[in-house]
Amino acid sequence: MDFLLNIIEQGLIYGILALGVYITYKILDFPDLSVDGSFPLGGAVAAVCITNGMNPYLTLPVTFLAGMAAGAFTGLVHVKCRVRDLLSGIVTMTALYSVNLLVAGSNNVPLFSQDTIFRNSALSALFGEKIPTWFEIALLLVIVLILKILLDLYLQTKSGYLLRAVGDNPALVTALAKDKGNVKILGLAISNGLVALSGCIFAQQARVFDISSGTGTLVIGLASVIIGFSFFGKFGLLKTSTAVILGSIFYKACVALALRFTGNSTFGTKATKLVTAALFLIILIIGIERKKKVKIHAGTETHS
Repeated sequence: MDFLLNIIEQGLIYGILALGVYITYKILDFPDLSVDGSFPLGGAVAAVCITNGMNPYLTLPVTFLAGMAAGAFTGLVHVKCRVRDLLSGIVTMTALYSVNLLVAGSNNVPLFSQDTIFRNSALSALFGEKIPTWFEIALLLVIVLILKILLDLYLQTKSGYLLRAVGDNPALVTALAKDKGNVKILGLAISNGLVALSGCIFAQQARVFDISSGTGTLVIGLASVIIGFSFFGKFGLLKTSTAVILGSIFYKACVALALRFTGNSTFGTKATKLVTAALFLIILIIGIERKKKVKIHAGTETHS
């Protein structure tokens, strides 16, 4: 039971990351590598704020704003400096490594003796010393649902429609007398804000900030989005944001099961990234094959 609850908990945390990657990958069609730096940025900012006495719940909007600043920087490098999308993300990711170290003060900041959104004096008075895992999942579910609803509502606004138009038809945005560059910057800011928020919650759940926590987060986000669209996106009743979150939980379940089969062996403890990469490759291949089948089916219907 604990194994299943841990999968759901991790899936919800990375579901917030997946929502951010969904904006860049699916909506903007922008390969944003700065995600690997924005995720630990959220953890670094949260760790500093908490160790300096800030209420842990207030770190959520603060880290979101910090992530927005990182995303806006990527957008400015791409739009104003005319640097290619892939390279602008690499520039930001590289710079954020040093920024995260400067913010946190070290590459590792423990939070075991600090209050977090999951463990604090108010919750201890309510539940005692041991906070039940179901409460952590319930709290995460509330946060994820709020973010999902806000994102869905935003995408229905004029600004949200422009954001989607930039990825599908940039000429349309220009025809509407809007600056597509500014729309891109806004989209990247919102995306990285969500990613940093995910990193903030991850650090508080793990009760430690580690500079290497962002390694491979883009792969996790992409895999969650692809799974969400490939396996859950076909259900018309599900919104794309819901499918992405479910994709994150499914992906974490796949990784957890794969690592469980290796047991507690030396290989199992060292092969986490290898298993993640292998699963991502399999998911990519499945996604490509599904697209081929859809195109063939569509072509057959057209000719008939």
